[in-house]
Amino acid sequence: MEESLAELERIQTRILQRISALELSHLHNPDSAPFPSTSDHSNYDAEADTEAHLSAILRTHGVNDFSFKKVPGDYYDWPLEARREALAAASVDHLCKSIVLVNTQAQSNIVDCSDHRNSKYYVVVVQYTARFNAETVKNFLYLLNNGKIAKKKFNLRLAPEEISVKLTGYEHNAVTCIGMKTDIPVILDEAIAKLDPDFFWLGGGETDLKLGIKTSEFINFVKPFIVNCSGT
Repeated sequence: MEESLAELERIQTRILQRISALELSHLHNPDSAPFPSTSDHSNYDAEADTEAHLSAILRTHGVNDFSFKKVPGDYYDWPLEARREALAAASVDHLCKSIVLVNTQAQSNIVDCSDHRNSKYYVVVVQYTARFNAETVKNFLYLLNNGKIAKKKFNLRLAPEEISVKLTGYEHNAVTCIGMKTDIPVILDEAIAKLDPDFFWLGGGETDLKLGIKTSEFINFVKPFIVNCSGT
């Protein structure tokens, strides 16, 4: 037994000596690759924090059928079918995006999102396979306000990137309707509400993190306006 322990100690000593030699060699060789540091894990930590934060929000509001998936950095260079396969989505029609719109013709006293029926900004969720139709949203908002506001006062356009980030807290290709910094009213394209199966994918708060969620649970939580606002 004593001989075995002595041999084990000799092996451990040799291993430690080799590690020390490698470290010294690295220090004296400026061309060698750096050892991993805690900063190398910053992106992973950010994604983990975002996923945990959004998961907590969803569960707190009774949403249980959802999933997060990490995607490669070049995900948005891929064709839709490749993205669908990476997420195991039911179809390319189940791949959706959230875009922040600004009403450029809003009345001068409309400067924020306090009135969801007549807001300065809206988040619209549409399919990647569809073409957003701003005119249908304009008509919807006109009717939503019982025609009391002139149609010309509704002119929805894509909000500048810096405004989108400020309102949502999310960067381009990371925008999601969950956990936004501002309570922006959400418009969900009717085509998404009709998807079968009723589970769609959208941004997950980080550019390489995607959120899949059951449509009915998303609607119950977010309570979006459901509008037929796209074409193919």
